[in-house]
Amino acid sequence: MIEPSPRDFHLLHPKLLWPLMVALLVITWSSGFVGTRYANQDAGVAMMLFWRTLLSGLLLLPFALLRGPKMSLRAVLSQAAFGILAVFIYLGGFALAIEQRVPTGLVALISDLVPLAIAAMSQPLLGERLSPRQWLGTSVAVAGVLIVTFDSLSIGTAPLWAYGLTIGAMLVFAFASVLRRGSKALDMPVHQSLCIHSLTGAVLFGICALAQDGLAPPLTREFAIGIIWLVLIATFACYSIYYWMLRMYPVAKVSAAIYLSPPVTMIWAWALFSEPLTLPMMIGLVVTLAGVWLTTKD
Repeated sequence: MIEPSPRDFHLLHPKLLWPLMVALLVITWSSGFVGTRYANQDAGVAMMLFWRTLLSGLLLLPFALLRGPKMSLRAVLSQAAFGILAVFIYLGGFALAIEQRVPTGLVALISDLVPLAIAAMSQPLLGERLSPRQWLGTSVAVAGVLIVTFDSLSIGTAPLWAYGLTIGAMLVFAFASVLRRGSKALDMPVHQSLCIHSLTGAVLFGICALAQDGLAPPLTREFAIGIIWLVLIATFACYSIYYWMLRMYPVAKVSAAIYLSPPVTMIWAWALFSEPLTLPMMIGLVVTLAGVWLTTKD
């Protein structure tokens, strides 16, 4: 995956660039949850994520080897350890929750609370203090998630542990992200680190798949579309757009844009899979977005 310079967008009018980039980010970001739900119709979580991570890693491997600094064994091992948390546990956790029929929009909402969890963990782990407004925003956002969750529990068929799994996976990713700060071994170009993360996940998901139904993919159109969707859109396009935006705009501004993903995911899941879209869900979503705004605004 090649990382273009912001100069690549010089032909676009500045007033059009930000909304265009936000729209692309939200669509590609939410596509990961929808693609997972789509591919999961014909294959188990482990097999689906094995093929997603394997193909992503293999496509990135030539760029990782030929472009960028030489990767030391220590750097590769550090990235692999981060990949266990960021790919195997995080992706595996929310994909398993979707397989258990936790509403896809709720999974997206909880997963996208990572920046809030990072902010909350930064004080005890890194000594970075939060302002009273940020604590208030975090509390409001959590309240919004609880509103959506309780409504989903009342109408859903997923077991209780599947809801907790999504929260746990999100907290693991946030914890790993906090530990990553200041680690020189993890300071690596995106295409190299993403390649290592993907291949690490492929090994672990492959072991899980072998213990279940094997590695042979189902020869169905739905599975093929789901995997292509996940590799090209949810992985390559999403990460590329995200890192382009981080190079052009403040981190807080980009992170705030991500929170537009859950409502889009809820609408997609309602339209494609007939998942419920209730008034309490929408109220909880608005409350969550208000909390995010309080936490991230200047």
